[in-house]
Amino acid sequence: MRKNKDNKIRKRGLGAKASRNLGNTIIYIILILITLVWLFPFFGILLESFKVETRMQTSYLWPQKFGFDNYIRLFKETDFLVWFKNTAIMGVATSILQTIFILSMSYVLSRLRFKGRKALMNFMLILGMFPGFLTMILIYKVFYDFGLTANMAPLGLIIVYCASSGMGYYVSKGFFDTIPKSLDEAARVDGATRFQVFYKVIMPLSKPIVIYTILMGFMAPWGDFMMASYLIHENSQGMNVAVGMFEWLSRANMNLNYTMFCAAGVIVAIPVVAVFLALQKYYVEGVTGGAVKG
Repeated sequence: MRKNKDNKIRKRGLGAKASRNLGNTIIYIILILITLVWLFPFFGILLESFKVETRMQTSYLWPQKFGFDNYIRLFKETDFLVWFKNTAIMGVATSILQTIFILSMSYVLSRLRFKGRKALMNFMLILGMFPGFLTMILIYKVFYDFGLTANMAPLGLIIVYCASSGMGYYVSKGFFDTIPKSLDEAARVDGATRFQVFYKVIMPLSKPIVIYTILMGFMAPWGDFMMASYLIHENSQGMNVAVGMFEWLSRANMNLNYTMFCAAGVIVAIPVVAVFLALQKYYVEGVTGGAVKG
């Protein structure tokens, strides 16, 4: 009797394990299919960039002849390197300045208690609900008066990206709230100033949120088109990659520049993908850590 019961339990366990393995296999297959569908447009752009012909409408996806003509044209016949340099400078400067502003604001709101703190947080929360393009006319007027448009637009855009970045304190503040305040108190007892506590105690424990903030600040300028096109206009020396590449997509130039546009898209994607893959671990930790407390 006992043996039969043990056999039944064993068979039931094997059946549950087989069922679980089957369920996991189905989930993996679905995820692989979703990944393939998601990656197909990127794969198509990569193939288009190696086509020797320049026209957009063809009856085939796989190039009949591979070549680097589009990449050669990109660097020899256009100002793409200037646009790439402008965007890289904006990305690095924005990531550094935004990180300083956001983390400083987050630390103050997380650790200090002062009159008007709640009102300030609510005010920034409400103000952040309004879309940025509502102030575009005023921003352009002010920046035009200071000479920060056209070829000086990259500097103007850095100011735009960083000026109100402190209002994006939500995730970072949530992360700082998870760090015990007893560490601050112990450091203060030992004679550390507020800045020393922030720099020498909190920052070493906040690597995920620091990396997350840097990553978000670096990625923003690469995809910005609305504000950039508003400040840059048609001055090629001040363009970023988004505005410069958009110039190739006019109805008159589409068939002449489409495959070159795809080649530029591949190059532009490389820094963002490389940075994201290298810092993906910290990106996930930063998001999840900052979501624990509000």
